[in-house]
Amino acid sequence: MPTNSLNAQFRGIKKSDGKVAALTAYDYPTARLVDEAGIDLILVGDSLGMVVLGYPDTTSVTLADMIRHTGAVARGTKKAPVITDLPIGTYQTPSQALASARDVLAAGADGVKLEGGAEIAPHIRALTQANIPVLAHLGMLPQKIREEGGYKIKGRSASEAQALRRDAATVQQAGAFAVVLEIVIPELARDISQTLDIPTIGIGSGEGCDGQILVLHDLVGLYPWFRPKFAIARTNLATPLSKAVREFISSVKNTEPNTP
Repeated sequence: MPTNSLNAQFRGIKKSDGKVAALTAYDYPTARLVDEAGIDLILVGDSLGMVVLGYPDTTSVTLADMIRHTGAVARGTKKAPVITDLPIGTYQTPSQALASARDVLAAGADGVKLEGGAEIAPHIRALTQANIPVLAHLGMLPQKIREEGGYKIKGRSASEAQALRRDAATVQQAGAFAVVLEIVIPELARDISQTLDIPTIGIGSGEGCDGQILVLHDLVGLYPWFRPKFAIARTNLATPLSKAVREFISSVKNTEPNTP
């Protein structure tokens, strides 16, 4: 999907006072279900490292992982734009970002997401100039979790808040069509949202953003071992799944053996 098209689409949602509803997906059936339900944007998130591949965080995810899962999601999606995370270490320079983005676009993505602010503005500019849509990501950056020592709320200090405001303006100017704000204090997230022309898509940043995104597994209770405090599960698929498996095991083990 051309950069100008996504820019117009998402700026139009914001201009009309609409809200962006976005979810992750990592495979064909969930992507198809999410798309048919009418979601605005599907993210093939590197969160698949935890909820699909069993890693402790996103830092072990490879570009090959993202390419494989992007292809599966793209095959299940007909309406929503598919945006793919570029994993850690795959966009260290603008030219590397271009090469990585082209690989995931070849797999079926419509655009890419990058974590960071002013330091990756040249990368965003290079991508958008090549007609590759970019979703920016500010606030808590999962790819930096090891160096930061955990998931921490962002924007509490005056200097951090000022840096986030500056970064938000910079990624918009560089050409991002929207920006994810992750675990930013709600007052600051609202303030940033009111200053930008592009939508902010919040995750754990309050209701003042121009939309919300969640990891699908958190939304539907399919990863019961951990769920962020801000994620409201709308259902609990883990329980009926486990029940069905136990019933299957019982039916197999308690079936009378065949006799001649």
